[in-house]
Amino acid sequence: MTRIVVDNTRCVGAAQCVLTAPDLFDQDDDGLVMVLEENPGTERVKSANTAATLCPSQAITIQES
Repeated sequence: MTRIVVDNTRCVGAAQCVLTAPDLFDQDDDGLVMVLEENPGTERVKSANTAATLCPSQAITIQES
């Protein structure tokens, strides 16, 4: 199972995650990342990994269990 974990203390609000995977990420009123689906299905794991890679502050981690 894949799990998306975010560290809001690292988020700089660049919104690369939202632009890359708007079905998985959004931003709160302060511009910080919010996870819309913590456990994405297999078809969305690639998007989650791309968003994590593009995050300039490395605030997104994809965990596999």
